[in-house]
Amino acid sequence: MAELKSILATDCGSTTTKAILIEKQDGEYRLVVRGEAPTTVEAPFDDVTVGVVNAVGEVEELARRRILDENNHIITPARDDGSGVDVYLSTSSAGGGLQMTVAGVVKAMSAESAERAALGAGAIIIDVIAVDDGRKDYEKVRRIRELRPDMILCSGGTDGGTVKHLVEMAEMLISADPKPRLGIGLQLPVIYAGNKEAREPVKEILADKVDLKVVDNLRPTLERENLDPAREAIHELFLQHVMQQAPGYGKLSDWVSSGIMSTPNAVGKIIQTVADQLNIDVLAADIGGATTDVFSVFGGIYNRTVSANLGMSYSICNVLAEAGTMGIGRWTPFEVDDAGLRNALRNKMIRPTTVPQCLRDLRIEQAVSREALRLAFEHHKTLARSLKGVQTVRTIGEIMDQKETGGTLVDLMNLNMIVGSGGVLSHAPRRVEAAYMMLDAFQPEGITMLAVDSIFMMPQLGVLSAIHPEAAAQVFERDCLIKLGSVIAPVGRHKPGETACTVSFNGETHEVAYGSLKLIPLGLGEKYKATIKPAGKLNVGAGRGRELAAEIEGGAVGVIIDCRGRPLNLPESPKNRVEKLLEWHAALGLETE
Repeated sequence: MAELKSILATDCGSTTTKAILIEKQDGEYRLVVRGEAPTTVEAPFDDVTVGVVNAVGEVEELARRRILDENNHIITPARDDGSGVDVYLSTSSAGGGLQMTVAGVVKAMSAESAERAALGAGAIIIDVIAVDDGRKDYEKVRRIRELRPDMILCSGGTDGGTVKHLVEMAEMLISADPKPRLGIGLQLPVIYAGNKEAREPVKEILADKVDLKVVDNLRPTLERENLDPAREAIHELFLQHVMQQAPGYGKLSDWVSSGIMSTPNAVGKIIQTVADQLNIDVLAADIGGATTDVFSVFGGIYNRTVSANLGMSYSICNVLAEAGTMGIGRWTPFEVDDAGLRNALRNKMIRPTTVPQCLRDLRIEQAVSREALRLAFEHHKTLARSLKGVQTVRTIGEIMDQKETGGTLVDLMNLNMIVGSGGVLSHAPRRVEAAYMMLDAFQPEGITMLAVDSIFMMPQLGVLSAIHPEAAAQVFERDCLIKLGSVIAPVGRHKPGETACTVSFNGETHEVAYGSLKLIPLGLGEKYKATIKPAGKLNVGAGRGRELAAEIEGGAVGVIIDCRGRPLNLPESPKNRVEKLLEWHAALGLETE
C-alpha cells in the first residue's frame, strides 16, 4: 500500500455524524480537526450522505483545505494541488443498529458461543433460542415472528455429532416464516454455523425460504471455539441487507475506500488493536443514552456485550428498575428520598437531552452511571468466560483455588487499562469525577491505568485499524485517549483506620488507612518506579502481604490510592454512609452540594 498522508473518517450515529481528519506529521499520525453535523437518515432528507457532507464541510473550513468537489463528493485519492484525502472511511449505527436472534442446541454451550459471535460482530441480541431453554416450540415460533430480527444465527453440535436437533431448529424457523425488519419482500438472512454433518439437511429445509449462508462451525469440538467466520458473515450480510435499506447508504458505499463498518464493531476493533499493539489486557465501556457496551481483551481473547436496557436517558428508568432506589441512592453523598429520586429519573427519561441544573442533580446522575456501568460489567462477566462443557485436567493447586470450567475470563488483578466513553464520562465537568465513577463501578484491583475517550473517535479509529493498525494506534494513544492516572487498589479486608498500604516513589512515602482514598498529583507522562507495601493479608498483585515493585504513571487526575477494600462495601447506616462518601469526595477534591 502507498504511504497514507491524509485520512478522513466519519461515524454516522443515530443523532450526530462526526468527521475527523488525520494527517501524517513529522513521521507520526495525528488528529488535525474534527467536525460534526446532525445525521440525516430520516425525513425530510432521507439521505445519510447529506449529514456526511455537512460534517466534512466543517472539517474543510477548520483545516482550510478542499475535500469536497463541485458535486459535493469526497475527493479520493488526494490530488497534486493538495485537495482531497488519500482514503475515506466510515462507520454507522444510524437506523437502530443490527438486531439479531441467535439459536443453538444447548443454551449454556452452542447458544452462548453464538451469542459471543454475534455480540463481537456489533449486534444487539434481541433473543436467545435453545432446544433446552424451557419454552414450548409454539412460544419460540411466536417470539421469532413478533421480534422481526435483521438476521438469525443458528449453531449447535460439534462436527460429527447430533443432526436431529439442528434439523428440528431449521423446521421451527420455517414454521415461524420470519420477515426482516427492513426491506419489504426481501428474504431474511440466516447464517448456519453448526455441525458440518447437518449442513445438507438444513440447506434442503431452508434454502428457498431464507437467504442462507453456511460458514464453519462455531464449536467444531467441545474444546475449541471458532467465532471469526460467523462474525465475518454477520458483518458482510449486515452491509448487504441492513445498511443498504437505510436511505443514502448505497451512495455512501460508493464513496468509501473500504467497507462501511457498524459502530460497535469498529470500537471493538480499536480495543483489540490497542491490546495487541501494546500487549496489554484492556476493558472499555461506552455508556450511552439507551445502551451500555462493554468490551474486553483478556489474554488475547476479545469479548463484547451490549446491555441494551441500561443507559443514561432513554433507558434510565431500566437502571432504576434493576438497581432500585437503594442501589442508586447509596452512591449519593447526601440522603435522597425514594419518591424524589424516582421523579428526577423519570424527568430525565421524558426529556433525554436535558443536563443537570445543579450540583445535587449532577451527583444523582453520576450515581445512576455507577449502577449502569456496574450492572453492564456484571453482565459482561457472565459472557466473557472460558468454554463450558469442556473437561480439563487440573492440578491440585487449581482444585484448591476452585477454578471451574466456564469461569469468567475477566481478571481485574491482571487488567492493565480501563477506558471509559460516553457523555457522562467524557463530558464530566472534572476529569476526577470520571475516574471516581469508574473506580466505584469497576472496582479495579492491583495497579490499573484509568483513561477516557476525549471526543469519542474510537469508531473512526476502529475502521482505520482494519487498513492501517499503526496509524489507528498512534492517534488513539496521542489524541483520543486521555490518561487519568494509575490506581493502586489492594484486595482484601483490614481493620478500619489502620494503615492498609504504603506507597513510596520519587523520594516520598504515602501511607493510606483502610477505608480511605488518597489522591497524589502526578502529571501526564510522569512515570516512577514505586514500592508498594500492603498491610496484613491485603494483596496488590504479588500475593497476600507481599511487597510489589511496579511502575506507576500520572495523568489528568494523578495517582489514586484506593484502600477501601475489595469488594467495596458501603456502611449500612445512612448517616455513616453519607459521612464516608463526604470523606471520599473531599479526598478527591470534589464538592457535594
